[in-house]
This record gives sequence, structure tokens and C-alpha cells, in this order.
Amino acid sequence: MTCSLLLDYYQLSMVEVYLKRGLNSRASFEFFVRRLPEKRNFLIAAGLEQVLDYLEGLSFSKEELEFLEEQGFSGELLDYLSNFSFSGDVWAMAEGTPFFANEPILRVEAPLPQAQLVETRIINILHFQTLIASKAARVAIAAGDRPVIDFGLRRSHEAHAGLYAARACYIGGFSSTATVEAGRLFGIPVTGTMAHSYILAHESEEQAFRNFIEVHPKGPILLIDTFDVEKAARLVTKLFHEYASKGINIRGVRIDSGDLLALSKDVRAILDEKGCKEMKIFVSGGLDETRIEELVGAGAPIDGFGVGTLVDTSADAPFLDCAYKMVEYNGFPRMKFSKGKVTLPFRKQVFRNLDEKGCLKEDVIGVMEKELPGIPLLVKVMEDGRIIRRETLTNMRNRLLEGLASLPTDFKRLDSKATHQPMLAEFLNAFLSKNS
Repeated sequence: MTCSLLLDYYQLSMVEVYLKRGLNSRASFEFFVRRLPEKRNFLIAAGLEQVLDYLEGLSFSKEELEFLEEQGFSGELLDYLSNFSFSGDVWAMAEGTPFFANEPILRVEAPLPQAQLVETRIINILHFQTLIASKAARVAIAAGDRPVIDFGLRRSHEAHAGLYAARACYIGGFSSTATVEAGRLFGIPVTGTMAHSYILAHESEEQAFRNFIEVHPKGPILLIDTFDVEKAARLVTKLFHEYASKGINIRGVRIDSGDLLALSKDVRAILDEKGCKEMKIFVSGGLDETRIEELVGAGAPIDGFGVGTLVDTSADAPFLDCAYKMVEYNGFPRMKFSKGKVTLPFRKQVFRNLDEKGCLKEDVIGVMEKELPGIPLLVKVMEDGRIIRRETLTNMRNRLLEGLASLPTDFKRLDSKATHQPMLAEFLNAFLSKNS
């Protein structure tokens, strides 16, 4: 969605004042999360690519300008918007990077009217994809080396939410998605099985299976919980051997309801007894990281998970306390002193320090002008309004997996609060002490 009026009214009101009063000096705004949700020990940066595309392509159509004129905005603002082209720089953490509270994950440096105008949409994009990628990462941790498929489009909060949730889930460690458009746009592997309605459209379960196998002979997965799971599993074993003699390999079965622990054990026993040990068992239906952890911990012989609603809506933590705040204007630091919402001034950098085993030791928030030990996490991705750095979704997902591996074990526990509080560089501490 590219509508340029996806912004808050007050962005336009403020820009109108800036233009009339000549407030056009360079400003720096940073996006960060003030505090982590109760059940989050870390977050995953996501959504940067869409932010950059938005900034590079932002312009205002004749129809949009006519609407703003009807709202009473001045000719000066309308002229400014009619020729709008973002000309700023952007620094950001790469997508797939784990981060913590109060760490800037994106900074916009641009003339004040530009930097202010894009606030709402930047928050909107980064908030959603970071929220979903962070939830997906927890699911990936719970699943271990078992693949997880995104099934969430149908219950997402509208089509674009489902589309970008699929992207965020892949960055967060999922292996594929059922959302076909996400495959086309982002190159995410797409997959799927069948619905219960498909089975019910046939005169018998066996005919439904046969039709599917013969039309889709490349590793079909059959849904076996429409009627009787154990009976369907025995039927599948018969079909497995019959079609194997014809060179067709039935890859596995999916269970979408019932007691997944007990049913997966029963089905595994049936498959093994009938000489179908290579067949996989996939499950779906109301799953999240907590339920998956329980199933894995109980020894469920499950080879993969389909996860939808609870991840694509981040049901247990549906929002982040995030903000996009000015940190410098016209070369001077800016900060808020509001109780409970104090902000850190200056253009900042996050320096990540790892121990000799590659495990996270500490993050230090410093200022851009003063280099500190560690890996600087924010890199320049846009210069003078043009994107200068892109990467593949596969790279982002690999970064996530490496990042998760670097986190202390306690941080990856799903049932406890163990997170990192970044250190402040000495310079920042001294400035805050002097100006508090």
C-alpha cells in the first residue's frame, strides 16, 4: 500500500508551521522500543526494506493534494508536497538482528519537515513487522530444528497485514508460508496441503486422497483428521505402498485437531508398524510457542508445525511501546524529560560485544561521533534519499538464526523474564547527569 496520506493529521499541521517559520534545519529522529512486553526477552528488527521503499517513492498525487486543500491546508504546504522528494539519510539495524529496550533500530536524518512528515508510516511499518518477527522467533526456538509454516493470512488483520506477517515470520525463522503472494513478492518458499472441505467434497476419504495424490504426485501431504485419525492413517499406509510402486512418494500426513500429542504418537506407531517410517507427521490448529514447547517437551513425534492466528496477530503481546523521537536538531542534542518517557539525546550507535564463544556479552549505547569497542549495529542504508544497501530475505533469516544462537540460554526461555539492559556510554551518562 503506497497511499501518501497514511499519516497523522498533526504531521501536516506541524510541517505547515515549519514551512511558515523557516524551521528547515537538519533533524535526526530515532525509532526505538521503550520497554519489552512482559513475555519478551528480546525483539527482532524487521520492516526496514518497506520503510526504505516508502521513503524513496514518497510523493503526493493531484487527488491527494485536492483533498488536503479541502481540509483547509495552506497553498504553501500544498506546493511543498506537490514537489516532495525525500532527500535524507537513514541508518538502521539490519533486519533479523536481535535487539533490546531503548536501542535505536533506525534513524532518519533529514530537513525537519521531511523527517517529521514520515513519522507515522515509519512507526506503522517497523512496529508491525518487528512485533511479528519477534513472536515468530519464539516459535522457531520452541520448534528447534522442525520446520514451521506460516498459515496466518486468513485471520490476519486484513490482507496487507497477512502479507507482511508472512515476510516477518520468514525473517523470524519460519521455513515457508501458505500465502502465495508472499512467495511472489518476497521469494519465500510456499507450501500447503488441503482443507477438510476438500475431503467432504468427495464420496469417500480414500477417493479424496487418491485424487490429490494423482494430481499432485510430488510429495503430497494428506489431511487425516476429518473423520477418524487412526483409520485414515491406516488408509494412508496402504496408499503409500501402492503409489510407491508407481514412483510416487507420499511425503506425510497432517493432523489439524484433537489431542495432538496422543494422536501424533498413535499415528507414528501405525506408520512405523506398516513400513512407512519415512513418512512425516505435521500438525496445526491453535499453535503458538507455548503449545509447541509442550509438545516437543513431551516427546511428540511431530516433524513440522503449521502456525497461524496466534503468531500473525501476536496474540499474547499485540503491540510494542515504541516511539520515533527527535534526538538532534540543527547540530544540537534534543531530549524529552517527560516522566516515564525520557529520551536519550544525540545521534546514537549500538555497539555489540560478544565473548570468546560468540555469545552476547553486552550492548553499549554510544554516540555516532565516538567509536567504542564492539560491533556497530546501525549501518547507513539510504543516502540523499536513495537506497544504497539492500539484502536478500535469506540473509535476514540467517542473521536471525545466528543472532539467536548468540543469545544467552536464559534469554531464549519462553516462561521467564531474563533480558539485557544495554549500557550507556560514559559520555551519555555524563551528559544526562549534567542535564537531569
